[in-house]
Amino acid sequence: MIKLEQKTIDQFQKEVDTYIGQFKEGYFSPLALTARLTEELGELAREINHYYGEKKKKPTELEKTVEEELGDLLFVVICMANSLHINLGQALETVLDKFQTRDKDRWTKKTDEGKENL
Repeated sequence: MIKLEQKTIDQFQKEVDTYIGQFKEGYFSPLALTARLTEELGELAREINHYYGEKKKKPTELEKTVEEELGDLLFVVICMANSLHINLGQALETVLDKFQTRDKDRWTKKTDEGKENL
């Protein structure tokens, strides 16, 4: 099996920008992208419900996956970030730093033996 190199968030942002840049219309407005995020999140919720919830698919419904819906959602997030000139790598670093400082003692931590820290 051939192992492909994983792309960085920055590489994905550039790839999406190149794709969108080939069209005269360019990126949708932030409001339209927010609507698209909501739409894609709804589709993800539907798939989660089909796979893990009580509402199973109808025999006539097309087979989709949670992975596919997460990919659709991520694409729209990247479009939103690009259209607003936001570096998602930096944004994620900022959020991770916030969680690692603000919430560092909020949850029960695991130890090497699997016991709670006291």
